[in-house]
Amino acid sequence: MSTAETSPVELVSSSQPHTASGLSTDSPYVIEPPRTRTRKTPRATRGNFEMWAWLFMRLSGVVLVVLVLGHLVIQLVVDGGVSKIGFAFVAGRWASPFWQGWDLLMLWLAMLHGSNGMRTVINDYASRDTTRFWLKTLLLVATVFTVLLGTLVIFTFDPNI
Repeated sequence: MSTAETSPVELVSSSQPHTASGLSTDSPYVIEPPRTRTRKTPRATRGNFEMWAWLFMRLSGVVLVVLVLGHLVIQLVVDGGVSKIGFAFVAGRWASPFWQGWDLLMLWLAMLHGSNGMRTVINDYASRDTTRFWLKTLLLVATVFTVLLGTLVIFTFDPNI
C-alpha cells in the first residue's frame, strides 16, 4: 500500500486551530485552504511585465546564441581568423547594411538581455526600496547610454578617418 492510500489529506477551514506551519494539530496530513484577501494583501496588477520579461529572456537568449555563434564562425573560421580583424576589416563589414543590422541586433539584444537579468538580480538581492530604485536607475542610464552610443558608432562609422 502506498503512503497516499494510508494518509488521506483533509481540508481545514482557517477558523480551525492550526500550528504555525499551517497544519492542524489533530492530523499531520492537513492542507489548509487559501486565506481570504485582507486590506494588507497586495492587489493583483493588471500588467504582466514580469511574464513578458521572462519570455523576452528566453527568446532573446535563443536569438543571441544564433547571432553570436554565427558571428564567431564567420569572423574566425570563414574569414581567416583573428589576425585578419582590424580597422579595414570592420570598415569593410560595416559598409554593408546587412552587417550593420546584424551587429545592431546583437548589440541591442545583448544589452537588453543583460539589463533584464541584472534587474532581476537587483530585485532579488537589494533589500531596501531606495537601494533597489537607485540601482535600477543606474542600470537604466548605463543601458540607454551604451545602446545609444553603440548604435551611433555603427551607423556613423567613417572608414576615412
